[in-house]
Amino acid sequence: MKLVFCGTPQFAVPSLQRLTAVGHDVKLVVTQPDRPQGRGMELAPPPVKQAALKLGLPVIQPEKIKTHQEFRDQITAQHADAIIVVGYGRIIPKWMLELPPRGNINVHGSLLPKYRGAAPIQWAIANGETVTGVTTMRLDEGLDTGDILLKRELPIRPDDTAMTLAPRLAETGADLLIETLRGLEQGSVPRIPQDHAQATLAPILQKEDGRVDFYRSATDTCNRLRGFQPWPGAYTEFRGKMLKIIAAKTASAASGSVALAPAEVRVSDGKLFVGCGKSSVLELLQVQPEGKKAMSAHDFSIGHRLAAGERLG
Repeated sequence: MKLVFCGTPQFAVPSLQRLTAVGHDVKLVVTQPDRPQGRGMELAPPPVKQAALKLGLPVIQPEKIKTHQEFRDQITAQHADAIIVVGYGRIIPKWMLELPPRGNINVHGSLLPKYRGAAPIQWAIANGETVTGVTTMRLDEGLDTGDILLKRELPIRPDDTAMTLAPRLAETGADLLIETLRGLEQGSVPRIPQDHAQATLAPILQKEDGRVDFYRSATDTCNRLRGFQPWPGAYTEFRGKMLKIIAAKTASAASGSVALAPAEVRVSDGKLFVGCGKSSVLELLQVQPEGKKAMSAHDFSIGHRLAAGERLG
């Protein structure tokens, strides 16, 4: 097929690479503009741009697309059979949805209709799911509401974070995209309307999502810590300063030999515990005090001489 590819993050790179590897004609790659990154805030190209240039593909980076006439002319001139959208990060306008004969095909990192939105991988882990997957769908004007084409499940491992799960989903999504396009060419892929009553949302992450609520259970807190990697992570306050929680695990309710109230900390046998909701206990393994490097929870407890009854948050 003649294709236009729209994508931005690393998650989209395997799909782009696989399309060219199997012989599809990617006429144009559309990605977001270079953005400032790092401490020096130097402009850095998005991963899809880097991959496209290595493949020798033409790249454009419009700031806006809905009413950008030059962009519209560029897309229209490609006479693409389909537009592929993988993590592009822009709402696809109606004119673009209606342009190619096979529509706009999206690779989404969840089993739709669950986890519609910008952060499906993160929220699936944060909510304690044990299975997720990828879905290919035909985009419409809604937020991930289009007809489903194909799905593939993938297990979430107990130690998975968003950073370890995303690459596996990206590779699975790339395979599913190729299978979907082959099926569309052969007429063997049905369009299945989503059951909107079963939909859940995975909104874009905010910094506040990383703030630990110790009235949640220890299991919930660990799931959110795994899901919200690398950002916004998990953080709280200790003695009026920010404390990042880098690693933690659930502990038995008897840890520290006495029950702990939510947010109450206690050192026992060289380990640092904090009380959570539902009479559960969290063992902190690695933390990062404000303005300092990450350290073991043991070193933190020694350096700060924790007093009985002290609290986090």
